[in-house]
Amino acid sequence: MTSMIVERRRICRTLAALAGLLVGFFAVLLGPAAPASAHAVLVNSDPGNGTIVPDAPNKITLNFSESVNLLSGKIQVLAPDGSRADQGDPTASGGTVTIPLRSGGGRGTYLVSYRVISADSHPVGGSLTYSVGAASAAPTATLDDVTVDPVVRTLIPIGKYLGYAGLVLLIGPTLVLALLWPHRLSRTGPGRLVWTGIGLILFSTLVAIWLQAPYSTGSGLFDVRVGDLREVLGSTFGAIMLVRLGVICAAALLLRPMLRGSGADSKTDLALLGVLGVAAIATWPLTGHPTASPVAGVSVVVDAIHLAAMSVWLGGLVMLVGFLLRKADQRELGAILPIWSRWAATSVAALIVAGVIQALIEVSSLSGLFNTTYGRLILVKVGLVGIVLGFAWYSRRLVQSKAAEESPRGLRRIVAVELAITAVVIGVTSALVQITPARSATASETVATSSTITKTLTDQRMAVQIDIFPATVGNNSIHLYAYTPDNKPLTVVEWTATAALPGKGIEPIEIPLLRITDFHAVGDIALPSAGEWTFKITARTTEIDQSTLSTTATIK
Repeated sequence: MTSMIVERRRICRTLAALAGLLVGFFAVLLGPAAPASAHAVLVNSDPGNGTIVPDAPNKITLNFSESVNLLSGKIQVLAPDGSRADQGDPTASGGTVTIPLRSGGGRGTYLVSYRVISADSHPVGGSLTYSVGAASAAPTATLDDVTVDPVVRTLIPIGKYLGYAGLVLLIGPTLVLALLWPHRLSRTGPGRLVWTGIGLILFSTLVAIWLQAPYSTGSGLFDVRVGDLREVLGSTFGAIMLVRLGVICAAALLLRPMLRGSGADSKTDLALLGVLGVAAIATWPLTGHPTASPVAGVSVVVDAIHLAAMSVWLGGLVMLVGFLLRKADQRELGAILPIWSRWAATSVAALIVAGVIQALIEVSSLSGLFNTTYGRLILVKVGLVGIVLGFAWYSRRLVQSKAAEESPRGLRRIVAVELAITAVVIGVTSALVQITPARSATASETVATSSTITKTLTDQRMAVQIDIFPATVGNNSIHLYAYTPDNKPLTVVEWTATAALPGKGIEPIEIPLLRITDFHAVGDIALPSAGEWTFKITARTTEIDQSTLSTTATIK
């Protein structure tokens, strides 16, 4: 009867751990469901989106909020007749992409279509239009914007989940074997655990390299060409993945004596393993959000500390619940548990400090914490970690009271629950790395709301286009273009313009204007308040002919 009860409890603990893993995978599957995964934002362009320029430019400049890398054949400019207007290869310098254009471009509307890779390895795509002389029907793009195959989008966070799990099973058990494992106990079980961790990391890395190709290009899972893989391996992402493979393989060779327990491992081997461990952990933040943060160096270091602390803590818990609390005797536990308790306390402290710093950098505002998917997932993660810390505090009390040494069964149950919940935490973390950080989401909203306002005013003599940028309180640039009724440039001898806000009692303010060409003038004005502004433009074409036109625009 007693053996049946023990077996039943063992099954229940196993089911609890499996439930945590399943919920973790569920969190991974639901996490990246948001349609946008791009983490860089197109801040502005030259020519600007929707603007009309008098002459055909010789290049187009795209300015992103973060550094980007180019994809072969994924940037194009289409002329009004649908032909290619770009020539040569575009170039990228930091967050600026320059697209050279062929000379002699005709009048009408041009379409710029782009797809690039942001610094954190996510695709960024979109399109914009500009017109030369006058607007016309825009050509149709032949490139996708930011479409990602749903199978690829789902598999990427699952691969990351397996990589994190492998890191836990490699680092924590290795430390326990090297510094806390009793000599009389067999290392066969822990050795299998470590080899499983190595296998999961290698598998997840190879999967990540393969998935990055269709993720970048927007193709299907099995539509990957050799050239696509070559481009991935030649990128920063690919180089870091290859470093990870090499480091893990080197670590596997050094681990063999320790896992066999032959005593052939030396302090030099342990020191080398420590260096390789640091190098391996660093490959995770170097391919994620930290590389694109405003303080990239700090973010990379903090994220590496976060991962290391998680791996030590959770990997040690796996060793405790799986082996030490079942096989070690009371004397051995009396020596091991106090040391482990200090390890766990240090790891938890590092986790909390690093997590807070990460959140401050990536969320950056209180509204981002509550109004973005990334921020809400951070709150979910904090709640789950809080529950785990409660169990960890109780288990530490058991260790300090020596109760765990006399009856380790209660501690095993608590640790098993900790592991089940942390499996969900890892799932949330895997989803977070695929979701746009709150700082980028906020920047995207800011760019969307701070765009150019373009209005076209007409009478019997002329059409005047007015561009107002950025259409917010403060300094604004005003561009004026004059055309004949049949959309040909019209020479203007003299321009005058004013801006008024009648709703708040602001009388007309004169806008200083400078003629750039015969039909184009530019000016700057500081708009002191938000509201529905009235802009009045007078264009004199001869000594006696002039037109006065007005429009309203909402300034935010």
